[in-house]
Amino acid sequence: MGDNEHLYMPRFADGELSQRLARSGAVVIRGPKWCGKTETARQQAKSVLYMQNPDTYQSNMLLAATKPSVLLRGDKPRLIDEWQVAPALWDAVRFDVDTTRARGGYILTGSATPGEKPLHSGAGRFSIMDMRTMTLFEQGLSSGEVSLAALMDGGEPDGSAAMDVEDYARAVCRGGWPEVVARGEDGQGLAHDYLVAVADEDISNVDGVQRSADYAMLAMRAYARCTSTQADMAKVRADIIAHGDDMSRNTLSAYVNALRSLYVLEDLEAWKPSLRDKTRVTSTPTRHFTDPSLAAAALGATPESLLADMPTLGALFESLCIHDLRIYARACGGFLYHYRDDSGRESDAVVVFPDGRWALVEVKLGARNVDQGAKGLLDLASKIDQGIVGPPAFLAVVSTGPYAYRRPDGVLEIPLACLTK
Repeated sequence: MGDNEHLYMPRFADGELSQRLARSGAVVIRGPKWCGKTETARQQAKSVLYMQNPDTYQSNMLLAATKPSVLLRGDKPRLIDEWQVAPALWDAVRFDVDTTRARGGYILTGSATPGEKPLHSGAGRFSIMDMRTMTLFEQGLSSGEVSLAALMDGGEPDGSAAMDVEDYARAVCRGGWPEVVARGEDGQGLAHDYLVAVADEDISNVDGVQRSADYAMLAMRAYARCTSTQADMAKVRADIIAHGDDMSRNTLSAYVNALRSLYVLEDLEAWKPSLRDKTRVTSTPTRHFTDPSLAAAALGATPESLLADMPTLGALFESLCIHDLRIYARACGGFLYHYRDDSGRESDAVVVFPDGRWALVEVKLGARNVDQGAKGLLDLASKIDQGIVGPPAFLAVVSTGPYAYRRPDGVLEIPLACLTK
């Protein structure tokens, strides 16, 4: 698999990719740059086309425009990296899948949504797979003693974590970037360089619309200050104004949409259960970056500065938990949402499985806040119409504490550094 094979660390995405290749003609892996899409795909690909290889880029683009079938030649599965620079490849792959009826023929990877849409949707031929940076378990930092799947099946938590608050602050700033993890680096420089590259180049290249690097940084800083909140665009803009700058609401929305297309931002959508009362449930998503280190870099934060600013560390720790829970839930076939209503009841994360099982999770930094989180979860669970959706599989507070256990009130306390899928 090349010179960097020794750096590859197993990912939850490995199993998901295998399953998708077995049932689909082509798999499209989407996600932020540097999250490991290409290396994960290379582990199962038998031939590779790098569309952005400088030595062949012009030829690749010419063939994509005139005879894309030539670029599809090679042993299968064939990996086409950064396919979105030539959207015609999508239609070529779709046609080949239709013609051959073969499964597992192609893996397409990309770190941006193409500005030009393919002619056909690919429905029924392409399997779309979202990939993220590494979880604490994949990094070797979580003991993995507490399984999300086992909890959903009624299992009891039992484990201990080797991380404390200082370790979590370092984990937030380092992020889950595979190369950083494999090399044992702190990662803060990478996250900063990532944001600079996004602002200087990617934000304009994503769809060919020229945008300001300064505005891109303004938008990312404001978004970072709103991490783990349900701030709407008006509040994000108000934050920009409060810090001495300004952007029109339409301009801000355009930049945020571009950042989403680049997989820099990834909000957490709201869950809308049936309630016993007429409380209004918010539909506003919770604001997050695809990796908490990007929010930390946008704020200029370091582990030391976060430890001196516990509210900000709390928001970024919640984002770290959401990041990992998304991946664990997805690896189990489930989905992650958040809940908040106009009476103030909330759950930072809601795990939902396709068979209807659900669980509420609150994130708390420090042992002093766990009681408050448990009380809020019990209150919220009592308001949900369990006659319709059934009882929760579990209620849990994910914390920075040392031990995983069931509290006397029935709520679980689970250190993030104990969790796995």
